[in-house]
Amino acid sequence: MEKLNNLFTNHYVIPESWLWAIFGVVVLILLAWDLFFFNRKNEVPNFMHTLVLCIIYILAACVFGVFIMYEEGVDQGMLFFTGFLVEKSLSLDNIFVISVIFANLGIPRMYQHRVLFWGILGALIMRGVLIALGGALISNFHWVLYLFSAFLIYTGGKMLFEKQKKEEVSFENTKIAQFVSKYFHVTSKLHSEHFFVKENGKHYMTPLFFALIMIETMDVIFALDSIPAIFLITDHIFIVYTSNIFAILGLRALYFLLEAAVHKFTYLKPALSIILIFIGLKIFAPYLGLELQPWHSLSVTFGLLFGAMVLSILKPARIKA
Repeated sequence: MEKLNNLFTNHYVIPESWLWAIFGVVVLILLAWDLFFFNRKNEVPNFMHTLVLCIIYILAACVFGVFIMYEEGVDQGMLFFTGFLVEKSLSLDNIFVISVIFANLGIPRMYQHRVLFWGILGALIMRGVLIALGGALISNFHWVLYLFSAFLIYTGGKMLFEKQKKEEVSFENTKIAQFVSKYFHVTSKLHSEHFFVKENGKHYMTPLFFALIMIETMDVIFALDSIPAIFLITDHIFIVYTSNIFAILGLRALYFLLEAAVHKFTYLKPALSIILIFIGLKIFAPYLGLELQPWHSLSVTFGLLFGAMVLSILKPARIKA
């Protein structure tokens, strides 16, 4: 490990403001490339299209992680990869919920990528706000980390022992739907890719925009799980935000790739539960005389996720009718 650290030390260190600028440019290039090159038309993405897109986003995250190792040190790079893996795994729940939202609102696949693109843009902003608030809380009240820890242990335990429920969800009866319908004109009819339409002199919100509102709301709810997890991995704001954003940047492509198969990874949720409990307990390691290094966290996270996916493929669980 020391030899690996020495490999990245003899170079000019870029100031952190430039690191943020480089990250911003990379994100803009990826978004522009995704929007204007891969999704120029409203059409159903095919398997090869989404597979290539997923691979490119993952490779971009890996290259950026190596760049962080070069600039910030190997330990920081390992923390980036740990955070990225945890956030990427937690996003699988987003995929299931997004699928349910689209199904209930009757959004055709050819328009779903438009909703998801703007949803991810909104998520970039909201994650930034929530991470900034979390960082401010931790810097002023360090004991908040213990609350994060307790919350993650509780969440992981609940995920591990609760029974899987498959219920038909109707978003028309939710408080969000009632609030939107009360204060805005909403139409249940699709108007191609438009979010708003003007009829009889009034502007109406289409199901596409309503789906966008639901997806943004659910992302904020999921962020309440994921952001405490990443802050318990590292309190370095640059690592926290970049790992978080790289994990959700490829969410749209991952959705189209896995929407029909996400339920087949039956052992992924228990593995993720154990990871959340492990991250939550890490804060108590020094009190037990244990010194956990960044590579320990990365090894545990990667090992559990990889093992769960392999086990899901080799030994699929029986699904009751």
